Amino acid sequence: MRDQAYGQRGLSIVDRFGVWLSRRPIRAAARSYDKPAILDLGCGYDATLLRWIVQETRGTGVGVDVRISDDAKRSPSLSFHEQSIEQALPALAGRTFDLILLISVLEHLWEPQAALSACHDLLNPGGSLLVNVPTWRGKRFLEFSAFKLGTSPPEEMDDHKMYYDKRDLWPMLVRAKFRPSRIKLRYHKFGLNLFAVARRI
Repeated sequence: MRDQAYGQRGLSIVDRFGVWLSRRPIRAAARSYDKPAILDLGCGYDATLLRWIVQETRGTGVGVDVRISDDAKRSPSLSFHEQSIEQALPALAGRTFDLILLISVLEHLWEPQAALSACHDLLNPGGSLLVNVPTWRGKRFLEFSAFKLGTSPPEEMDDHKMYYDKRDLWPMLVRAKFRPSRIKLRYHKFGLNLFAVARRI
């Protein structure tokens, strides 16, 4: 189990660029919600994306990660669970959200199918799950960046359990009870990542 949150030792230039690139598809998916309740699973030490999207949408947010910075905790519209995703999901049962973010997280989980199913159940009707995962094409680039160039944290790559293409992620979302007609998948970040929006009926 992880004992450090993403970004706890700071973000590399590759990580900062990746976070910046993630903002566009997240904003596009979130724009149809007014003051949404947002859950960010694996929000990172500074909850960078969660703080940004809550400000963009005037919503409220709940972040989950094993460590959260004091600065993030001071954000008035946010609350946090400082524990693993596997521990937090049962604790969140009974709550519902309009948006759930799984941004560069699913590849780190030993039980990704269980996490996707739990996310479906935590969504309000009409709510959306946003998933970003590295692709098999991206695997080579990410490992080269981490292990050869030193521009990404090697411990993050060593923690990857899986890489995903459309044919990998789509059936998992269907098994999590998302309707095929409500799932949209597209490659982004130059094909190194796959972004999914799955909306609950």
